[in-house]
Amino acid sequence: MALFKSIALIPAAGMGKRMGASINKQYLQLGSLPIVARTISVFEKSSLIDAIYLVIPAEEIPYCREHIVDACGFTKVVAIVPGGKERQNSVMNGLNAMRASVSDNDVILIHDGVRPMVTEAMLNESIDVASKRHGALVAVPVKDTIKTVRDGIVVCTPERGELWQAQTPQSFRFGIILSAHLSAEADGFKGTDDASLVERTGGEVCIIRGDYSNIKITTPEDLVMAEAYLTGMES
Repeated sequence: MALFKSIALIPAAGMGKRMGASINKQYLQLGSLPIVARTISVFEKSSLIDAIYLVIPAEEIPYCREHIVDACGFTKVVAIVPGGKERQNSVMNGLNAMRASVSDNDVILIHDGVRPMVTEAMLNESIDVASKRHGALVAVPVKDTIKTVRDGIVVCTPERGELWQAQTPQSFRFGIILSAHLSAEADGFKGTDDASLVERTGGEVCIIRGDYSNIKITTPEDLVMAEAYLTGMES
């Protein structure tokens, strides 16, 4: 029996302007389910996940509760939390919402609500590593050559073997990620992801090999790719 709980924190408070749809991207259909419901279902089905916190735009909470959580019968969703101005603020809102019910050693898996192709194997390894280290970051090696550019001019070409594309979940013990967020908030620091907040406080974040199918759906092209991946998985 685990001496800690594993809790999913799923921010889905983005407006999805790049998708160009009439509804927010998390509610678009992917196969037979809305994108965010397909994401939640992976955590719902995992025997290692004890609870799920959703972070949703405040005005969408009634819709999400009725059409996603209740309609799909998700029993592990213990709270739907209003989102903040930026993703970092939304995650902080989620962490604050769970403060009274978690311990510092509980593992928090922070995962994009529109990244539905995550696998249970990724969750399992993330929990195992985060419970022992400062953090666990699902990522994949970059495929293309990357250029550093300033004012339209190439400055350098980083060694590709050292470059990884960050995905989610990004997992940490609660005490570590809360402290990192509080430090960033106090200093007015805005990170590009949660791992960057832990990194700036001296934490060592370990890479977990992800999969190129674990895409974040932000454009119509991403949705087409996700549908192709889903078809391949179900065939």
